[in-house]
Amino acid sequence: MDEKKGVHITSEADATIVAFKSATICDVSEIEGASAEIRGFIEENRPKKIVFDFGGVKFFSSQVLGLLLDIRRKMEPYAGQIVISSIDPQLHRIFKITCLDRIFRFFPDKNSAVKEIGRE
Repeated sequence: MDEKKGVHITSEADATIVAFKSATICDVSEIEGASAEIRGFIEENRPKKIVFDFGGVKFFSSQVLGLLLDIRRKMEPYAGQIVISSIDPQLHRIFKITCLDRIFRFFPDKNSAVKEIGRE
């Protein structure tokens, strides 16, 4: 996979950070590849807390919403949680329009997300 595509998965404190490498996430194969990488990580590690860091992302297709919902569903059996950080205000509107802002919690940056879910 191209260095500027896909995701970068790291751990910080008690959380797993999933950061998108590309500013534009709309290529079907890129999203499928990222999804497979994240699902594989979840199956191997069963993380309790994931921060999806959208820092630098300026556009994404609706498939990314499906990816987030799929990952959330995979984590439900063991009470895992997902939060979203550093999302552009224009992209946050998409979550509001689709009412997904009621399902996911949002934080202004990765550090505040990691700090807050670390308390839980």
